[in-house]
Amino acid sequence: MTISINQPQAVSNPVTRNAIFIVATIADGAEHLATVRTWCEDVEGLVRSVGTRQPASGLSCVCGFGSDAWDRLFGQPRPRQLHPFKAIGSGERVAVSTPGDILLHIRADEMDMCFELATQLIAKLGNAVTVLDEVHGFRYFDQRAIIGFVDGTENPTGGEAVDHTVIGDEDLAFAGGSYVLVQKYLHDMDAWNKLTVEQQEKVIGRTKMSNIELNDDVKPTNSHSSLTTVEEDGRELKIIRDNMPFGRPGMGEFGTYFIGYARTPSIIETMLENMFVGRPAGNYDRLLDFSRAVTGTLFFVPSATLLESLASSEQAETDSTDTNSAESMPA
Repeated sequence: MTISINQPQAVSNPVTRNAIFIVATIADGAEHLATVRTWCEDVEGLVRSVGTRQPASGLSCVCGFGSDAWDRLFGQPRPRQLHPFKAIGSGERVAVSTPGDILLHIRADEMDMCFELATQLIAKLGNAVTVLDEVHGFRYFDQRAIIGFVDGTENPTGGEAVDHTVIGDEDLAFAGGSYVLVQKYLHDMDAWNKLTVEQQEKVIGRTKMSNIELNDDVKPTNSHSSLTTVEEDGRELKIIRDNMPFGRPGMGEFGTYFIGYARTPSIIETMLENMFVGRPAGNYDRLLDFSRAVTGTLFFVPSATLLESLASSEQAETDSTDTNSAESMPA
């Protein structure tokens, strides 16, 4: 692999205690597209400015763009594997596809730092965007999901994390970038809590307290850990998960915000195919009997170097108002 001189965004930063996830769409009109392009070179500076207030908080922000947004904002060239996320599954088990032009993944140990950075970033965008979804996530005890099991155990670290999540010379124009897929899952905690611990462990494929993977002779083939393991030529293909619990107990809402970073989106899509359709078909992830996906969007995360330079990209879409006016002018 050729090592890119492009600096990746904070894809593989250490785990923090809090996060804010924001998915937004971009308004029509050349002026709004121009606002977003200009904003691209402001992101890193805003992270620095807010972060200096509490340097130990680990504040960071990852910014990604959806397929349609990339075409409207920047045109060609485009990331080779960027495409709209297509729904996977059928019936009651569907990994839904939902709109999204911009993703902000803001992380810090203190929620006030996340909140302040989100406020500043959204203020800069103004009416150029409409926020479709905003989730405030938190670490639950010792990095556990709301359902009580440790999350992100198999995340690669160090150089292995870079190898699995950062684009190299296979798409040289976008080296240093990554792909990220986000989904918001809601859990039926009443049904989940009716299971015994042993039953829950067979759904997940790990012991609940000690977080040890079950032996193959007792781990069901439709356990979550079995179906989210993807191999190619005997080598496991990994992603970085930075999932966060969220919820509103008073409203009966308990969820997990899934966010997975990868060098290619096909790995995550294969995992979802295994979960929602089954491996083989019909042998679906038993966790989906207690969880449902209500959002799903794929984004490309440019390198930090490229993100800043995107501000100078030429306009890729003409203001529809100007276009209509031109068409109505007499010859």
